[in-house]
Amino acid sequence: MTPLVAAAVLAAAVTHAGWNAIAHRITDKLVGFVLITGGGLFIGLALVSFAPSPAAGAWPCLLVSAVIHIAYNALLMKSFRLGDFGQTYPIARGTAPLLVTVFAAVFAHEVPDRWAAAGIALSCAGLTGVALWGLRGKHPNWPAIGAALATGLTIAAYTVVDGIGVRAADSTLGYIGWLLVLQGTVLPAYAVYRWRGETLARLRPFAVLGLLGAAMSVAAYALVLWAQTRAALAPVAALRESSIIVGAAIGAVLFKERFGLARVAAAGVLVAGIGLMLRSG
Repeated sequence: MTPLVAAAVLAAAVTHAGWNAIAHRITDKLVGFVLITGGGLFIGLALVSFAPSPAAGAWPCLLVSAVIHIAYNALLMKSFRLGDFGQTYPIARGTAPLLVTVFAAVFAHEVPDRWAAAGIALSCAGLTGVALWGLRGKHPNWPAIGAALATGLTIAAYTVVDGIGVRAADSTLGYIGWLLVLQGTVLPAYAVYRWRGETLARLRPFAVLGLLGAAMSVAAYALVLWAQTRAALAPVAALRESSIIVGAAIGAVLFKERFGLARVAAAGVLVAGIGLMLRSG
């Protein structure tokens, strides 16, 4: 992983934590996710109008990824509805990197070298520390934890599927554009069916915030997809989940959740892991 790729993934991590905080802040979770996925749909339509279409070999991955992303959005929405942002976000994101390492080895034949493996392990240790800090002193909210863990599984699945797909696409912009179109129709269509004539009235109060979240979501994942064409999947996934530290900081500032020395220590461990992954590159 080169410094340029690492910088892109870190930028994606910050942006990703930002749009998740927006989604959590909108009180009606369905409204928030409809605006974010619907906004992504319009961005996707703009992209596919000028970007080259993905090569034929990428389309099976695109179709599978769209289904996984729909499940991811549903599970993330449920996680945010059931639990605190500072608890569910770290668990959902923190479970993904180790799973990506395993999935990438099996399906993409990417086995990390010793430096990358050590960096991934350290990063995961830091991420786990943040996730456990979110559970301190509380009675475990098992439904929220279960939804967050399931969300992490979908994250790992779409990370590997998209990593394989975007490499076969010969067009990163074309791939992400069609992915946004394929996944972005289901939730808005469901909302229109459920709300009938009340759809615009429900969406209007949060339109600006939700569409900002959509733009941030697309930018974050576009950076990750670009990085996956230039680096191995597992280190990219581990580095991307540094968004957990950003999310914890957002939780402390916006949602008045305590950050704490344990999270500072976890962030230090994560930074050490990033250093090892860069050495591997």
